[in-house]
This record gives sequence, structure tokens and C-alpha cells, in this order.
Amino acid sequence: MGEFQEFAEALFGQLSVELNEEKEIIELAVRAKEDINNKVQFKELDEIANSLLPDFKNKVELFLGVNVPDNIVLKFPELGELKRIKGDKVFADKESKEFVTELFNAVAKEDLKKIAELMQQDTAKYLVYSTYAIQYISKITTTYGDYLDSVIYLNKFILSRYPQIILHKQGEPYEARFENVNSGYLGAVKMTVLEELIHSAQGNLQQVNKNAAMEVNKINEELAKIILSLDTETVNKLSEYCQLQAVPDDFPFAKKANLFFFLNPDHFLIEQIGPDVMTFTHVEIDPKIGESIPELLEIYKKWLVPIQQHHAAFTTMEGMAAFVIEKILKDDQDFQNYLTTFMGTDFSSYQVRKSMGKDFTKTVYEKLGKETFKKMIQIPPNTRELKDPSLYLKKLSL
Repeated sequence: MGEFQEFAEALFGQLSVELNEEKEIIELAVRAKEDINNKVQFKELDEIANSLLPDFKNKVELFLGVNVPDNIVLKFPELGELKRIKGDKVFADKESKEFVTELFNAVAKEDLKKIAELMQQDTAKYLVYSTYAIQYISKITTTYGDYLDSVIYLNKFILSRYPQIILHKQGEPYEARFENVNSGYLGAVKMTVLEELIHSAQGNLQQVNKNAAMEVNKINEELAKIILSLDTETVNKLSEYCQLQAVPDDFPFAKKANLFFFLNPDHFLIEQIGPDVMTFTHVEIDPKIGESIPELLEIYKKWLVPIQQHHAAFTTMEGMAAFVIEKILKDDQDFQNYLTTFMGTDFSSYQVRKSMGKDFTKTVYEKLGKETFKKMIQIPPNTRELKDPSLYLKKLSL
């Protein structure tokens, strides 16, 4: 298990900055609490969020013209639980779901032995899903909330610690500075509850996104199996031709892993074609690579459709949420204070932030008004329409 053990260690090496940041946040919060506790007290996160939920549910339904699930509930996971929930956000098919769950549990516990065992048990799945573990967990300290299956998860690890840390950093007198920081804290919770309520109302969009992501993952698993089945001579020849970092011969898994990460369509096609891969309809590959892996071109062609569906649905979901938050909270003083105390910006700067999904939503909203959101959820735009909303509006009028 030596090589697999080294790979498990490498995974935590890639997460070392984030893991150190988590420890630092815990230490800062303990010091802050000790210093400020006798002087001022922030309300508990669950108390604030649960009190906001009924009113914000009504606001979202009124603005979107779409129902929020009746059975919606709030949960407040701490760090370990939150990392395991992130595994549920990886949309794998039923054959891979258990593997993903075990992998994220092992990463949450920093269990190197279990990760090495999982890698040995199903190397193809590990190659595909370990990238999610790195990507998702590296964003945990900047993610306030998540939505999945009628549950809104609020990041208790961050939201219950940041207000104390921010106030502590501002220094004495805490009593004089408390009101502003507390207002910013309320603003952060308001924004998060609102965003996840919007996501909860995006039923069909959520399903399109999930189905497309699942298909992308299946295709990536297929590619991983093909690369793992290549003989040593082919792997060495391709590695040299693609100018990959040299790996000693006694690390055969590492050689194949490097080749997979290089030829993975997320990396290879986007490097070759650029961001326009999201509207691309034709794929070609280097004939020399195609000679060694004849199935590769078909895999890339197959990948284009679901990755574009996934990109379009996700961009639409996020853009709609950003647009609606801006509209509903534009006059909210707590949200304004959140932007200044937590983000170091202001509402006018926040408004001009560009995003393809938000700009698309704004353009369609100017034409369709309240019908916009129902239409976007029922008939999601494709990647070309996101770039050119007039194409989407034309499609709706047919």
C-alpha cells in the first residue's frame, strides 16, 4: 500500500493551507470569546436563522412567483459534519455514491489509512472523486450555506465564529463596536438563508444540474478505467509526448494518475479550446494521443453535452440567486453592514460585480418581469443563450 499511502498524504498536502486556516479560525474564536464574552453577547445562529425563515420564505415566493418546499428545514453543521455533507453534494450514480460517502468521511476525519484503502479498492473512482474532496473542502471557509433535498445547511463553523473574530480584531471598546458587527452578522445570516431558499425553489434547474453532473462523473470514471488499463509502454510514451513530470518506474499508479489528470476533459479540452468549450460543438484531438487511446475522442464528444448542461444550469441557479438577493436586500441595513464589516466593500461595488448568470437574469427580467424565474426554472437556458439572452427570449416566444 506504499504508493497509495503517499497519494493519501499528497491529498492532505494539497489541503494543508485550508486545514491550517481551519485550526487558526478555531484558535482565534476561542481567544475572541474569552476576551469579549463578559462584555457583549452575539445571539445563537440557529435562533436568528429560524426566526428569519418564515418571513424570508414569503419574500422569496412573492418575488419569484414560485413555491419554496413546504417541508424546508434548517440545519447547522459543525466542521466535520459539513465536510461529510459536501460528499452528498457530489452527484455520483448509485454505484459510486457509497464510495464518495466513505471518501468524504475519511477526509473529514483526516484518516490517511482509510483513504489509501479506498484508493486501492477502486482506483478509478478515487481519481475522479478525490478532486471534488480537494475542491469542495478547500472552499469550506468561504461557504456560508448549502441546499440539498429540502434542507438548508448553514455553516455553523464559520457563521458562529466570524462575528466574534471580527469584533475582537477591531479591538476595544467592544461595547461601542458591537452594534455594527452584530448588524453585519445578521446581514450575513439573512443573505445566506435567502440564497438557499432561492435554490430550494429551483426544482427543475436543480434536477437538470444534478443529472448532468452525474453524467459527467460517469464519463470521467470511464476515462479513468481506460487509462488505468493502459500498459506501461503506452503510459511512458504518452507521458513523454505530453511532457508530463517524470515519475520513477516503481510508482506506476502515480504515472497513470498524472496522465488521467492531464487528459481529463475538464483540464485537457479547456486548455486546448479555452472557455469557449462551453459553446463548442466539435472536438478534435492530437492524432498521436488518439493512436494510443482510440476511445478518447468519443469520450470527449460524449462529455461535451452534459458538461454544457451542467455549466448552464449551475450558472443560471447562481445568477438567479445573486440577482434576487440584490433586489430583496438592497435597502437592508444589516446587509449593508455585512458588506462593510465582513467583506470590506459596499453595496454599489457589490451591485457592479459581473457574472454571466446574473447579467442574463437581469436582461430577461427587464423583458418578462415576474414570469422570468418560472420560465428559467421550467425551460433552462443553454450555454449559448446565457451568452446571448436574445436567443433565449426568442426561444420562449416561439
